[in-house]
Amino acid sequence: MNQPEPRDLPGSHAVEAVRAPDGAPARTVLAWIWLGVYALLAAGMLALLLALSRTPFIHDMVPGSQWFRVALVAHVDLSVLVWFIAGAGMLWSLHGGSAARTASRVAIAFAVIGTVMISVAPFVGAGRPLMNNYVPVLEHPWFYAGLAAVATGLVIQAASYLLVFLRRAHSRDEDEVISYALGLAALSALLAVACVGISYRGMPASASGEYYFDLLFWGGGHVLQFTHTILMLVASMMLLRASGSRLRGGPRLQAALFTLTVLPLAAVPWINGFPVSSVEHIVNFTSLMRYGGMACIPLLLLVIASLGRHGPLAPAQLPLRGALICAISLFAGGGIMGFMIRGSNTVIPAHYHGSIVGVTLAYMGVVYLLLPRLGRPLTMLRTAHWQPYVYGVGQVMHITALAWTGGHGVQRKTAGAAQGLHSAQEIIGMGLMGLGGMIAVIGGVMFLVVVLAALRRGGPVPR
Repeated sequence: MNQPEPRDLPGSHAVEAVRAPDGAPARTVLAWIWLGVYALLAAGMLALLLALSRTPFIHDMVPGSQWFRVALVAHVDLSVLVWFIAGAGMLWSLHGGSAARTASRVAIAFAVIGTVMISVAPFVGAGRPLMNNYVPVLEHPWFYAGLAAVATGLVIQAASYLLVFLRRAHSRDEDEVISYALGLAALSALLAVACVGISYRGMPASASGEYYFDLLFWGGGHVLQFTHTILMLVASMMLLRASGSRLRGGPRLQAALFTLTVLPLAAVPWINGFPVSSVEHIVNFTSLMRYGGMACIPLLLLVIASLGRHGPLAPAQLPLRGALICAISLFAGGGIMGFMIRGSNTVIPAHYHGSIVGVTLAYMGVVYLLLPRLGRPLTMLRTAHWQPYVYGVGQVMHITALAWTGGHGVQRKTAGAAQGLHSAQEIIGMGLMGLGGMIAVIGGVMFLVVVLAALRRGGPVPR
């Protein structure tokens, strides 16, 4: 049975905090949402099989380690690279307005073409997986072309937003703080792509295989983390306001804290002065992530301090508040686990899964927020309400088990018997990891069901 529409609910006026864009940007925003849904749908199907392939007593029923690696490459690139770019494109096109509609259409076209190419690459002979950091790859020209197309879409969308922002007259209200923060995110995204280009030009002739792509994406991958952090905090501001709260402090303080978050990137030109394969280049980018990433803590604490400032929530606001709480919790937990890393074990995926899932939950909440404004009202509010908690609890189990087993020496990027599970702690921990992964998949499926039900309803695009 359909739930009442958000606009018919008492107290739902707060959901109107994000104004519906005009017709042209609305279509682009919807296109980015569709792309993100496709990426999550494909990645979610792979995630279930990946979790099973690492679960004791079940892993023998799924294909071997080579399949695990091919599936893991596709899963990571779809669930992190494409989904995050789709979320960024959604926010940039939403706030960019009609002025950048042509560039946004070109950007989404490149991103869609690239995503399709990545998705079908395993079926056109791209079966040689390289498990390098940040953007794992399948060694095949088709896969490389897909990555290049997605990156082109990111560059066009980010650059077009940045140009619109620089030409716009600015005030000092909260909306302009969001616009300013999105400008910082666009600038950092372009810097990340530039770092990949610099690494490509400075690549030593002897580099090949996994080592080559580790060096290629090392600098850009670390910089892109700042982009995702800014966008997660922007999404948090939007969800705070739409669920009855506002970020504490005035616009001047908020803008200053966003600036502080990206300030460590000022060291990037200096780091890029070292040879790509040098110890200095690698260690300094690692330090930039570990210590420079702490610059977001004041703004993150401000968001947490603002969570309690709301009255009774309407049903349409409950999914937004749930997504916000779970996003902040997972993001903070992932950051804390980053300081627990000792060696190449499963503490590393525990760290980045927490941070990644925090960003993912924030984007999920923004999708719930935007769809009614785009003429696609949510019809499954009860499911949407519980979805962030199901997804979040599953991921908490998942990353906690990874951190626990990593502390007992279980290595990352392994599956099945190759994990070398011997002690009861290791077996129980990885079993909990598999259970948490499957619960998280259920939460992901709930999100897709809610969003697809809304998208399929159609309706006129707001004008």
